[in-house]
Amino acid sequence: MTKDELIQTISKKVGLSKRDAGECLTVILEEITKALSKGEEVILIGFGKFGISKRKERMGINPKTKKKIKIPAMKIPKFKPGKILKEAVK
Repeated sequence: MTKDELIQTISKKVGLSKRDAGECLTVILEEITKALSKGEEVILIGFGKFGISKRKERMGINPKTKKKIKIPAMKIPKFKPGKILKEAVK
């Protein structure tokens, strides 16, 4: 499902215009992004939890040159599905 398909579905189910449904989805995604950038978790009961994971600095290999390179430490977003979502996917 694409973002446009999701907007169309929201529009039909809630009775909003596609424009309003798109704005709602955009605001939701922006707020999740903003919370994660502050290091906060976003918990949607039954759906799942968005959080941040820290990766340590490590050594890797450049596939083109085969030289060893240092990959810096970084923070990455992670998602842990909730029980209801897990059950729906089974």
